[in-house]
Amino acid sequence: MRAVVIHAAKDLRIDNVPPEELRSGAVRIKLERGGICGSDLHYYQDGRIGTITLKMPMVLGHEVAGLVDELGPNVAGLNVGDRVAINPSRPCGICRFCSQGQQIHCLSMRFYGSAMPYPHIHGAFQESVVADATQCFVVPKTTSAAEAAVCEPLAVCLHAVRRAGSVFGKRVLVTGAGPIGALTVLAARQAGAAEIVATDVTDTPFELVTKLGANRCVNAARDAEKLAAYGKDKGSFDVLFECSGNERALTGAFDVLRPGAVIVQVGLGGSFTLPINVVVAKEFELRGTFRFHEEFGLAAAMIGQRRVDVTPIISATMPFTDARAAFDLAGDRSRAMKVQLAFS
Repeated sequence: MRAVVIHAAKDLRIDNVPPEELRSGAVRIKLERGGICGSDLHYYQDGRIGTITLKMPMVLGHEVAGLVDELGPNVAGLNVGDRVAINPSRPCGICRFCSQGQQIHCLSMRFYGSAMPYPHIHGAFQESVVADATQCFVVPKTTSAAEAAVCEPLAVCLHAVRRAGSVFGKRVLVTGAGPIGALTVLAARQAGAAEIVATDVTDTPFELVTKLGANRCVNAARDAEKLAAYGKDKGSFDVLFECSGNERALTGAFDVLRPGAVIVQVGLGGSFTLPINVVVAKEFELRGTFRFHEEFGLAAAMIGQRRVDVTPIISATMPFTDARAAFDLAGDRSRAMKVQLAFS
């Protein structure tokens, strides 16, 4: 079968790969849609994500959905023809972190399309994929495969909002209005935030982010003074979701955060230099957030029950055989938010 395989930076190919054996407790899924994530783009553009370097050809992709095509032995609760969103996270379930309910930190995590371990763990951008039945979340047939493939990034954002604690009735700032920032706005709105301000260095995503729940958008590069107005009386925002992975976005928000504010660092970046005196004096709480666990099922339920509409973030769908052009488009923020690959 054919798959989207990264060999090195800018070396993306459609290769033939052998189908995985259908094991007990697993199903074979005919892939329909796959969303191109920021991590996929890093492998394509740089051959690495931070210190994680590509050392062998690897199938990309982890934001995927498709139709159950074949059932392995000992599978219950799934039927051939079911449309499923596939959770790309596969914790071992037996290590000390899994046994303590911290599956995100599993010592033997298998996550689709990750070059962290060696040999690398192949992703799901292939014509069919074998997944454990526990990874598969059935969505109604009225839910499109395109919508179901957004379960993964939405789960990331639901976990980020959960890491902040309650945002109900609070004033929230989201820096970076890419796909994750946009869905964080959506998740914060669903969680009852009273006011949400989103910032970016371009106006391009603002119409979309407003549709998803932002009360106001500020171009931080051009209209910094509009954001600075929130710095009156030691700051206005209760919670910051920093989604850009940019040091200046993080530290630049410190003046507009009230004392005791919670900072959730969502975006991945390099090494940051922080004004620790400000962190100390304003008693900020800095929290990390990484992937998700039970939030994936919640994302599937929210999308499947029409409690949220994620279709606005899908800006283009292209055949997987045109993967290079799709990745180039996905990397151009002036033209695209979320680009998906069509497999069938």
